[in-house]
Amino acid sequence: MKATIERAKLLRCLSHVQSVVERRNTIPILSNVLIEASADSTVRIMATDLDLQVTESLDAASVESAGSITVSAHLLFDIARKLPDGSQVSLETADNRMVVKAGRSRFQLPTLPRDDFPVIVEGDLPTSFEIAAATLAELIDRTRFAISTEETRYYLNGIFLHVADDDRPVLKAAATDGHRLARFTIDRPAGAEGMPDVIVPRKAVAELRKLLEESLDSNVLVDLSPSKIRFSLGGSGGVVLTSKLIDGTFPDYSRVIPTGNDKLLRLDPKSFYAGVDRVATIATEKTRAVKMGLETDKVTLSVTSPDNGNAAEEIAADYRSDPIEIGFNAAYLKDILAQIDGDTVELHLADAGAPTLIRKDEKSPALYVLMPMRV
Repeated sequence: MKATIERAKLLRCLSHVQSVVERRNTIPILSNVLIEASADSTVRIMATDLDLQVTESLDAASVESAGSITVSAHLLFDIARKLPDGSQVSLETADNRMVVKAGRSRFQLPTLPRDDFPVIVEGDLPTSFEIAAATLAELIDRTRFAISTEETRYYLNGIFLHVADDDRPVLKAAATDGHRLARFTIDRPAGAEGMPDVIVPRKAVAELRKLLEESLDSNVLVDLSPSKIRFSLGGSGGVVLTSKLIDGTFPDYSRVIPTGNDKLLRLDPKSFYAGVDRVATIATEKTRAVKMGLETDKVTLSVTSPDNGNAAEEIAADYRSDPIEIGFNAAYLKDILAQIDGDTVELHLADAGAPTLIRKDEKSPALYVLMPMRV
């Protein structure tokens, strides 16, 4: 194989695929990227960790001889990063080595055969629909902070996607770690009807979100089956991310969304966030809870720490119900408030032991549920 590629193109492509590759691998081939050069001057680069695979095609300046090889992903990426701007990078293979040349620089890297490189077999992906990249990015941003990191509850380690017929056909994304729930609802895309319920793993969500950043003004093609999902970004020569789905059953989260919470608190999410952040300064690992005292048109935030003393702050709010005291994990509350863009946030409360519903307003596509803490 011998191909010449413009450095900027090579670097951009490697930056997309190499982050899938784990830094420590017990299987040497998984540290490598697969590079395939075709006679039509197309070079395809692929990386995988056996559960997730990213492929991107790029136009080479020239392909003198077609072929394929695998080489260390992070090494090639670091080399491409340090080569001078505007340089042409020549990749040539001979005797189990890849020679990388650019200007006066020359590197010889060890390679492994292409036949050893594992490729995810997609099989049949019967459900296929398009979604705007900006919508998909928002769907991820509004929910992924609530994904559980507890490996024993593996079925919570991702974003749950499912279709439903509410007052209109919708596609819902949900994530929960047992302490908080995030749900985002969009109109069901054409082609998504009859789609199986799927859980997209946390790592796939993170890699997809990075890739979306560069194509927010385009559409993403989503193909899926009950066990695999594929996201195609940027058309025919773009990036394709394929991931295995989590093999498990997501709990019926609708049961924890409260419907009868009769106490309504409205306030400015930015000043609320800043107030929680300030009083939580003295919180320690043992006392992560911030106490909220609700009275007519004001909220008193307070934190008491046996080691660091106490803090309190009053915030103006719209509240007309009976006084109530309730405690929340400060970090979880801030995570949710950070998702609310606008001048008001609504908190629907029942009592100190019941889950609280948080949203921008009743028309908002995003909805959050937060479990209280004892304070």
